[in-house]
Amino acid sequence: MKKNTLAASLRHLLWGSALALALPLSLNAQDIQRANPEAAGFSSAGVQALADGMRAAVDEGNLSGIVSALLRDGKLVHMDAYGYQDVENQIPVSEDTLFRIYSMTKPVTGVALMMLVEEGKLTLDDAVSRHIPELANLQVAIEDGPGGFPVTEPARHEMTVRELMSHTGGLTYGMFSRSQVDSMYVAANILDANGTLKDMIDKLARIPLRQQPGTLWHYSVSVDVQGYLVEVLSGQTFEEFLQERLFTPLGMDNTGFGVADEDRARFAKMYQSTPNGLQAPGDALGGDYPDPATFFGGGGGLVSTIGDYIKFTQMLANGGTLDGVRILSPESVKTMRTNQLPAGMAEIPGYPGNQFGVDFAIVADPARNNGMSEGSYWWWGIGGTWFWIDPVENLTFIGMIQNRNLMYARQLQATSKELVYGAITER
Repeated sequence: MKKNTLAASLRHLLWGSALALALPLSLNAQDIQRANPEAAGFSSAGVQALADGMRAAVDEGNLSGIVSALLRDGKLVHMDAYGYQDVENQIPVSEDTLFRIYSMTKPVTGVALMMLVEEGKLTLDDAVSRHIPELANLQVAIEDGPGGFPVTEPARHEMTVRELMSHTGGLTYGMFSRSQVDSMYVAANILDANGTLKDMIDKLARIPLRQQPGTLWHYSVSVDVQGYLVEVLSGQTFEEFLQERLFTPLGMDNTGFGVADEDRARFAKMYQSTPNGLQAPGDALGGDYPDPATFFGGGGGLVSTIGDYIKFTQMLANGGTLDGVRILSPESVKTMRTNQLPAGMAEIPGYPGNQFGVDFAIVADPARNNGMSEGSYWWWGIGGTWFWIDPVENLTFIGMIQNRNLMYARQLQATSKELVYGAITER
């Protein structure tokens, strides 16, 4: 794909952020209130620079398309959709486009489990094995052993729910590190899309932990285990719980674990930016998301729209409520965005200046995070989507893309932060 051809096509097809503020926004619920940049404490030039900066990623051939939104004080300041959800068929991206949000599923799962904490079904200091007995008495790998099986020792304590929700419980993913335990995850197909959460638990019960609980932040299937914990404690499938207790109350009508046939036309294709242009990714993470699904992955299984994720993040920014519907108490939201790392663990590996709460990263050092305020909480997905909520500036930003070039996605995240904070005129 040639950069200039795509850019020329886009100029007459798509609309900008200024126009977007004048058009109806398809959020399928109460219409979100809008504000012009100056009224929200931004400069119009700065907000336009944000839109131009996001669009440049498309014009330069690094993205097929992008949808981005900026809110402050609960009001929409910027919404821009630019590029294509399907380059080959020239289908423009829009606010109704469905994106694989991958690990932006994790905060959704965290909210679900915190709802059950509020109901007294569990506490953060419970042993996970109290509710999932299959995970009791797990051994812990200490060094490589013969035949691909590690030498192990007993866990010094049972993994707690707090550790499970902060990636410090000893689990792994099988794809982001190398160890005999990771290899065992891969061989077991831990996150089998054709299986169930119970199948995953049965497999985990036969594999040692990668490290002692409470000793290391290590990205893992912890949040998928949280999804199963919701099933055990609620008596519903994780999908049913989310639909009944979270998606329906918030009006998140476009979020789920599968894409129905009638919605396929607005399901974005996955790409990967390369020196030779956009290409299909070289792995299986493009994902067709058949409906109905059987594996309700709490760690990365949801598809959503930017409008639905605005509702979810605004609920959190409001302290657990949206449009008169209370999902969580302000205290529970505060717990989620409070550092939960064990004593002596200053920050999480790979994310300088960040700590970790309940299924969120938390900014501890703004100087190493492109100007995000201390206490901002955020995460992103392996398909490139990202968001953050800044409680100091009372703003939220969401970016939706489908690109498997993770280095480029991280660069775009940094650019968005610099442009957002550079546009602020009133603090």
